[in-house]
Amino acid sequence: MALETILRVVNLRIYFLSRYRPPLKAVDGVSFEVRRGETIAIAGESGCGKSTSVLSLVRLNPPSSTIVGGKVWWGGEDLLQTSAEEMYRIRGGEIAMIFQNPLSSLNPLMTIGDQLSEAFRIHQGLSCKESWEESQRMLKRVALPDVMSKMGTYPFQLSGGMRQRVMIAMALCCEPKLLIADEPTTALDATTQAQILELISSANREAGRATLLVTHDLGIVARYADRVHIMYAGRIVESGDCADLFRKPLHPYTELLLKAVPRLDRSEDYKLVPIQGYPPRMDRLGPGCSFEPRCHRRVARCADEPPLLESASSGCAVACWQA
Repeated sequence: MALETILRVVNLRIYFLSRYRPPLKAVDGVSFEVRRGETIAIAGESGCGKSTSVLSLVRLNPPSSTIVGGKVWWGGEDLLQTSAEEMYRIRGGEIAMIFQNPLSSLNPLMTIGDQLSEAFRIHQGLSCKESWEESQRMLKRVALPDVMSKMGTYPFQLSGGMRQRVMIAMALCCEPKLLIADEPTTALDATTQAQILELISSANREAGRATLLVTHDLGIVARYADRVHIMYAGRIVESGDCADLFRKPLHPYTELLLKAVPRLDRSEDYKLVPIQGYPPRMDRLGPGCSFEPRCHRRVARCADEPPLLESASSGCAVACWQA
């Protein structure tokens, strides 16, 4: 049975505009869907537009950026046209977000207990006593040790892993339909990373919640995602089921990304292959494929015509003339 589509992004374009230089096309025509109960990953190198894309879904994109086009359909309404009051209700209540740096995302002037209980009072209308009790329950749910004492602490008094657990508790407190996790394990050690990701995954499986996971770690994508969209220079260049895409990547960029990742199923003498060159400047993109200067399969057509994202025989979609 086909899963219900709860979020549909159509031709989203976000530019950084300046009178002194050409537009910086941070997100240029991105389209994807999220279905109930599945985990979708958006992966790619730093600076490719992943975070800008997902932040714009809840209208938290940087104030210096401008959404110049596209639709974000949620429950029959376009979130890009929704009033600020309605977005205030949806943000946190129906769509929750885990940010990559909890220290800068949590309020440094409020205790952990006050910040959590505020979310219950605003979105669920609970009393002070009820919201305080629910806050303790949520912190226990995310396995934060010594909950009673942690309720009275400030964010700077907690470790990185503990702060991230608090962020997850805040995101899950109103039982949202969609959880957006923007590189939720940045700056955490490997053991804490695994604990945080397992916590997010198990909480979402229990609730049948959809997850939109932003990461540059393909190991995380392989373990936790159902489908993946590979981004490069503000565009999706390949997308499909994780198993199919990892088994037979079609885009040269995806192929090179996988060759640069250590894997346990390779022999000891296998050497990692770095991607040559550097990502392009977003305000100086050429008329053709943005990956063309770094591509080992490029032909003359690649420099002049931008390839469209089209379905391939494998079931994946790819934007490449040579795929």
